[in-house]
Amino acid sequence: MAGTTELEDLYSVIEEAALQTGVTSSRDTVWPIMTTYQDVIPQSAIAFRVETSARRSNDFSCRFTMIPKEVDPYALALSGGITPRTDHPVASLSADIAAACPIDNYGVDFGVVGGFTKTFQFFPPDDLQLISTLTSIGAVPPAVAENAAFFERHGVADQVALTGMDYEHKTFNVYLKTPDGYLLEPKNVASILSDLDMPEPSEALQTLAKSAGGFYVTLNWDSPSVQRICFSAMTLDPAATTGGRLDPKIEQLARNAPSADPDAERRFIAYVASSPAGEYFKLLSFYRAQPDVVRLWREYEDN
Repeated sequence: MAGTTELEDLYSVIEEAALQTGVTSSRDTVWPIMTTYQDVIPQSAIAFRVETSARRSNDFSCRFTMIPKEVDPYALALSGGITPRTDHPVASLSADIAAACPIDNYGVDFGVVGGFTKTFQFFPPDDLQLISTLTSIGAVPPAVAENAAFFERHGVADQVALTGMDYEHKTFNVYLKTPDGYLLEPKNVASILSDLDMPEPSEALQTLAKSAGGFYVTLNWDSPSVQRICFSAMTLDPAATTGGRLDPKIEQLARNAPSADPDAERRFIAYVASSPAGEYFKLLSFYRAQPDVVRLWREYEDN
C-alpha cells in the first residue's frame, strides 16, 4: 500500500507535469482516484499522456498498469466512488472478458481534470485472443461482429492483445497485433483506412505505422462502424517516429516528461489516430516503467 507521503509525492509529480503542458490539475478529482488504487500503486507502472483530440486536448491523462489480475479495477472504481454506476453494457464488460479470457494484468486511465475514464485488460503475450471469443461475450458491442470480415482480411482476427473500455464515453477498444510478415507499409495502411472509410493517411501516420506492431480500433454500442483507428509505436524519439515537428503540447511532454529514475532511458509511446473528422496525435511517457511493462509493450508492439 502506498502511504500518504508516497501519494503526496506522486500527486506533486502529476501536478507539475500537467502544468508544463498547460493543464491545471484538480486535487479534488485526482486524490480520490489515487487513494482508491493506493494498494496497487507501489507495484504499478505509471505513465502520463497528452493528446490533440478535441475530446481530451484540455486534459492530462495518467495511467497505472501492471495491476495484478486478482484485482478488479472497475470494482474498485465503483467502491471508491470515482465513477457512477450504470446499467449500460460497458459496466459488466471487464468482468465478462475476465470470465472468458486469460488476464495477464489490468490498467486504468484517468484525467487530472476529467477524472476516471478507462480500464484495460491485458492478455498474456503468448496467448493472444480471438475476435470470435470477444463476439461470444454478450456485453461486447455488436460492432465487433459487424467488422469481423475486416479483422479477417487484415490477418488480426486471432491477434487481440488487450481490450479497453471508456466508461464516460461508452466506447470499447480492441488492440490488435499485426501478424509476423504483415508490415504496416503505406499501401497496407491505406488499405486499412480505406476499408474503414477513414481519410487517406497523412505522412506522419504512415511514418509512425512503419514502426508500429499493430493498431487499435474504437467501437461503440450505437453504430456498426469503427469510430476511430489508432497506430502506436514505442520510441525514444517521438519526433522521429512521426517524421516531423510535434504539436507544442506534445513537445512539452516529450522534452520535460518526469521520470522516477532520472538515469533511466526515457521511453515513450507515440500514437496517430484517424477518424472521419481527421487525425490527431497522442504521446505517452513512462514515469515508472518497470522492466516487465517495457517487455510487455515490446512484445505487443514488435512483429
